[in-house]
Amino acid sequence: MDQAVARVQRAAEAGGAAAVEFLRDLIRLQSQGEAAVQARVAEAAAALGCSVERRRYRPAEVKLREEFAAEAAMAAEEREAVLARLPGAGGGRSVIFFAHPDGEPFQAEHGWRHDPLAGEVDGGRIHGWGVADDLAGVATMVEAIRVLRDAGLRPKGEVILASTPSKRHARGVHALLHGGVAADAAVYLHPAESGVGMREVKALAAGQLIFRIVVPGRLPATNEPGHAAFAHVAVNPVDKAMVVLAALRALDARRGERVTHPALQAAIGRSTNLLVGDIRTLGDGRASRVAPAVQLSCALAFPPGEKLAAVQAEVEAAVAEAVAADPFLRETPPQLVFLSGVTGAEVKLDHPLWIATSEAVRLGTGQAPEINPLHTSSDIRNPMVQSGIPCVGLGPLCGDLTQNGGRDEWVDEADYRRGVAVVAALIALWCGVTEA
Repeated sequence: MDQAVARVQRAAEAGGAAAVEFLRDLIRLQSQGEAAVQARVAEAAAALGCSVERRRYRPAEVKLREEFAAEAAMAAEEREAVLARLPGAGGGRSVIFFAHPDGEPFQAEHGWRHDPLAGEVDGGRIHGWGVADDLAGVATMVEAIRVLRDAGLRPKGEVILASTPSKRHARGVHALLHGGVAADAAVYLHPAESGVGMREVKALAAGQLIFRIVVPGRLPATNEPGHAAFAHVAVNPVDKAMVVLAALRALDARRGERVTHPALQAAIGRSTNLLVGDIRTLGDGRASRVAPAVQLSCALAFPPGEKLAAVQAEVEAAVAEAVAADPFLRETPPQLVFLSGVTGAEVKLDHPLWIATSEAVRLGTGQAPEINPLHTSSDIRNPMVQSGIPCVGLGPLCGDLTQNGGRDEWVDEADYRRGVAVVAALIALWCGVTEA
């Protein structure tokens, strides 16, 4: 196996420029739309000996386990996933690599210094719209197959490549998993802005519940445009929102004491958090008027092992506690809406997938990998929760993600090349290889 991995590394080094060019090609094709990107991925996979299938699906019709999203938050249009299979020679373990080709909606007034659709390479960074989210992941899995071919090797177990839409709850990988696609393991290929790059492995994803609470008030009985003189006969929803906020803070404190996970405690000192990320009045914004209601937008992160339904029940109980303690809210209760939720999952450090991944990273980077357990609701959860398939995540160093409000989104060129080598080595270690 050492000789096989050495051949893989030599082939990856020799083909590094071609790997960069393929990624730049995907960036440029975005000007023609997602379908053009997917067509290029399908073409490249077929040229490498994969059987390729393009599956159409509607996100709202995809089955889910331990996950939900409000219909308004989901992509409504039909989507397409590209599924490529490289047959194994026999006797090895199978693996699914998946990544998403869809990025943030393109903004004409983007303010970038680099052309976002040109794939410019500058200062050792590959710039492009969606390059880190997640065209680099898509390119990595295709180029890893190319490396194996150039090394004269064939995997013993089947290798599956899945370019699957993900943004706005597009659920591409869900559609494949519930459509019969299965393997012994899965790997999610996606860069991260943590600053570690290929020396980091995602092996734990916390769950997340997103919800909204609309707290009502009562306007004063007047037709006057200003309400300041009548405030004492109104019910200010800002005051009532404070009652609900106090109940949420109490829930957060109780959960912080009770809910623990060793990896999260070690990494950040806490295993669950309830964040009230936005508070706004649902009025016209004038200081002299009582708003009809206040809206609280919240996110609750929770560790693997907790069930989504149980966390929802805790939130419902906390809001009910606030309502029971306030006469006005008992008569006019807040509206609690759960917008989306996903369940956490993890791969333990003694699992064969972690052992193979760790070794592939060590061989490719010269260092043992770190685990980052702080990627809340990472897509590594999907194969584990939906199909019981162990999954880890990998990706090169990146920065300035458009999703995070950045400009000139980039992926480190050298680390992207290392990523291709690491993934090819992981195939050799996990699936086994033989002469082509």
